[in-house]
Amino acid sequence: MANRLFQQARQYVELAKETAATGTVEEKNETIQKAKNALSSAYANTTTAEQAQLHELQNELDQLE
Repeated sequence: MANRLFQQARQYVELAKETAATGTVEEKNETIQKAKNALSSAYANTTTAEQAQLHELQNELDQLE
């Protein structure tokens, strides 16, 4: 089972993707920033496999900007 920070990071990235599609520019920027913070927090506390998944999530965020 993935740790809590990893799960939160995934959730924030999903929220950012949804907001990018339907929200305002301000909402999009805010959720992207929250997702980046969640990814950063999660990275230090994850396994190597989870870190690879976090890297993929970061790539998804980069495409939203």
